[in-house]
Amino acid sequence: MSTPTLADVVAVLEDLYPPSTAEGWDAVGLVAGDPRREVRRVLLAVDPVEAVVDEALAWGADLVVTHHPLFLQGVHSVAATTFKGSVVHRLLTAGCGLYVAHTNADSAPRGVADALADLVGLVDRTPLVARTDDAERGIGRVGRLETPTTLGEFARHVAGVLPATAQGVRVAGDLDAPVATAAVVGGSGDSLFDAVRGAGVDAYVTADLRHHPASELRERARFEAVDPDRAAAGTPFLVDVAHFASEWPWLAYAAADLSARLPGGTVTTRVSTLVTDPWTTRIGAGDR
Repeated sequence: MSTPTLADVVAVLEDLYPPSTAEGWDAVGLVAGDPRREVRRVLLAVDPVEAVVDEALAWGADLVVTHHPLFLQGVHSVAATTFKGSVVHRLLTAGCGLYVAHTNADSAPRGVADALADLVGLVDRTPLVARTDDAERGIGRVGRLETPTTLGEFARHVAGVLPATAQGVRVAGDLDAPVATAAVVGGSGDSLFDAVRGAGVDAYVTADLRHHPASELRERARFEAVDPDRAAAGTPFLVDVAHFASEWPWLAYAAADLSARLPGGTVTTRVSTLVTDPWTTRIGAGDR
């Protein structure tokens, strides 16, 4: 059984996560690598950072697949004297390629949104904002919890199933309030507040929530709610997790789906467990 080439692996990745479904501002696809080279080991990670390159080269990877782009904006040089150029040079010197699946992986079936929704426990779900050309693909997921619970228990569950980070999980809302439905968006999600409110869910799990958008969402929810109980509660409640943590669960799905579509036993996949969230420590007001 022949070993697949990088071109073969890219073809599978682009069938799973079509580049045409990425947002217009995004930069996805093959960043570095010779399509003719054979691929036996694929490392999957969230961020194309130095520590991930170290892991890939130590393991002997032929390809690194990351969620976040190395070059999201145009550059004029990839010289090894820059930190991004160094990533490219180190990988290519070792014969290792780099591939990015970003917003096209966010919206795909068994992509970032579905992986997060599965861990959170959403069933009977649909995209929060579906694509007009494919109802199975879209930003985020919205659905009901298989077992209704309280906001506090829900947030603790989310914290327990996601990778531990310095940020942990921040919550806005009464911890004793009931939660039966939720929306999830991997990565930065405060631009989707209107869609979440339109879905009428009890809670929203996402990352990178900023003060003003979060405050305004809660105030608007209380002010505009028709149901007095919802007005008092200010739903949707917010469950804010680390950006890295919200997207890491997808890596296991990507690894499994990539392996399943390549010739049996020819390629070994590995999910990096390195926490590449940039925040390293949290200090509370009472800490000394």
